[in-house]
Amino acid sequence: MLAEEHLSAIIQSSDDAIISKQLDGTVISWNPAATRIFGYEEAEMVGQSIRRLIPADRQGEEDAIIGRIQRGERVRHFETIRLRKDGTPIRVSLTISPVLDAEGRIVGASKIARDVTDQFAAAEALKEGERRFRMLADNISQLAWIAAPDGGLNWYNRRWYDYTGTRFEDMQGWRWAAVQHPDHLERVREKFARYIAAGREWEDTFPLRGRDGSYRWFLSRAKPIRDERGVILAWFGTNTDVTELLDKEEQIRILLMEVNHRSKNMLAVVQALARRSGNVDPVFLQRFEQRLASMSANQDLLVRRGWATIPMGELADAQLAILDGESRSHVSTDGPHIDLAPRAAEVIGMALHELATNAIKYGALSLSGGSVNLAWREADGRFVVEWRERGGPAVAAPRESGFGTTLIRHIPARSLSANVTLDYAQEGLLWRLDCDADVARNLAST
Repeated sequence: MLAEEHLSAIIQSSDDAIISKQLDGTVISWNPAATRIFGYEEAEMVGQSIRRLIPADRQGEEDAIIGRIQRGERVRHFETIRLRKDGTPIRVSLTISPVLDAEGRIVGASKIARDVTDQFAAAEALKEGERRFRMLADNISQLAWIAAPDGGLNWYNRRWYDYTGTRFEDMQGWRWAAVQHPDHLERVREKFARYIAAGREWEDTFPLRGRDGSYRWFLSRAKPIRDERGVILAWFGTNTDVTELLDKEEQIRILLMEVNHRSKNMLAVVQALARRSGNVDPVFLQRFEQRLASMSANQDLLVRRGWATIPMGELADAQLAILDGESRSHVSTDGPHIDLAPRAAEVIGMALHELATNAIKYGALSLSGGSVNLAWREADGRFVVEWRERGGPAVAAPRESGFGTTLIRHIPARSLSANVTLDYAQEGLLWRLDCDADVARNLAST
């Protein structure tokens, strides 16, 4: 008796619907969980057919279930659709077992029904997420992959296999080395391992072998995927084909070198014509040639930088290269990394060249104890360059303004919309350029 009471308590308190029925489908018992799941009270279902819960297009399922029960079989974890009292469909997982009488004959069935609507929705959402991820991953233009925390690759997208002609078994773990170019393999593997160990974002450029045996260049990146505690769970990486881009860059580089070569030839022609002109002041000719050399130095720097931005520090070094070792040792430079637009670099470079030339001839660098400090900074949206001389001969403003003054003052003021100060103080010359930082960084060539 106690066992029967215990069994009844289990049935009554179960979270799953526990239902017993005759072989014709008539419900014999109905627990509270069945009411909660299906909406019918016990009195509404006992003596009624279980088919009330089955949609019209699924009535054949009950026939098949009864057939299996009559053969003494159990139905395990059968997922299907059933109806609540209000007609709402719900997804359930059914486990159905034969019920035997005292003589061992099958007289009915017991059914356990579990509402798996939420679990099914979650599983479908996961499948949909996986489907969308696969659709995205397999159709992006890059080769993509995922690696374990230790860097061993454990997933590739379709693009990888299409390009390399490999299988996952060929590439699992660190076997991706097989498609690396042997001339780059050691470098690539060492850098990748070092960044993985440090947990740092990785980037590199190297060739990968395609299915046809040819190599193409790829820009490769990987980012660590971390949990809420910052622990690396995986690495997500991509390889972007940059072969054509590199080819075009090389073509542009060669073209720029050719333009640079022809421009220097033109400057040489101008220089030769100036030398052959009669009655040319030798001092003027020397200054003229020096200015041509300054333009040439600026052009070399621009070509080396791909006619892109030029760091102020490199510009200063290029223009101060005209100084001999002794004079250069008396010039200090100080300033942060600031990239200048090509046109701004040309204007400022010519001014610095003129200042350096004047300092050697008339200013602080004409005496052994003289010194120059060249400093630049960016603050409050302004870009400021200062040339300050100390320890030279007494300074006096020139009586007339020549082309040198134009290079130092007027051209920077006009081209950069700058405030240019030229102070011939007794303690030494001060030249100061102050312009909008955005103008210095983004000035278009004219």
